[in-house]
Amino acid sequence: MARILLVDDEEPIRGFLKRGLEMDGHTVVTAIDGSDGLDRLSETAFDLMLTDIRMPLMDGIALALAAKRDYPDLTILLMTGFADQRERARGLDAIVADVLTKPFTLADMRATVSRTLRSAGVVAAR
Repeated sequence: MARILLVDDEEPIRGFLKRGLEMDGHTVVTAIDGSDGLDRLSETAFDLMLTDIRMPLMDGIALALAAKRDYPDLTILLMTGFADQRERARGLDAIVADVLTKPFTLADMRATVSRTLRSAGVVAAR
């Protein structure tokens, strides 16, 4: 399956989403904010980065821009619970595969990740 970088500053959400992704057989590495996420990207290759938008130090949009610049083949999914952040993400269609709007169910997130990975050619359809 895929190697996924999961970036979220809220530990309970990060742990919940990590377990859900691992249920589908993915290898998941977590980061606590955008700066930490950028460090993790330099350590190993990832197929997908799933990141919250609103975080301290470096938000998910700044992370997505830096990640796409340095790792152009990386597939990126954003997530947010804030309408204004979703609006900020609209201009990133060329670099972001999708934006998940919180609250979402674990099943919704897993389906979006699966669909995105298939579209990117990372995993075969089941």
